[in-house]
Amino acid sequence: MISISSFHAMLIPILSGMLLLAIGFNFRDKNAGVFAMWIGMLMILATVIYKILAKLNE
Repeated sequence: MISISSFHAMLIPILSGMLLLAIGFNFRDKNAGVFAMWIGMLMILATVIYKILAKLNE
C-alpha cells in the first residue's frame, strides 16, 4: 500500500507540472510560455521516470 507521504511526494510535482503546462499553453506566443511548458513537461516526466527506476530497483 502506498503511504501518504510518498503519495504527496508524487502528487505535488505532477500537479505543479500540469499547472505550468496550462499556464504555458495560455502564453504559448511568448518565450516565457514556451519555457513554462518545457519545465512542466520535464517535471512530470522526471516524476514518472523516478517511480519507474524505483520500482526496477526493488
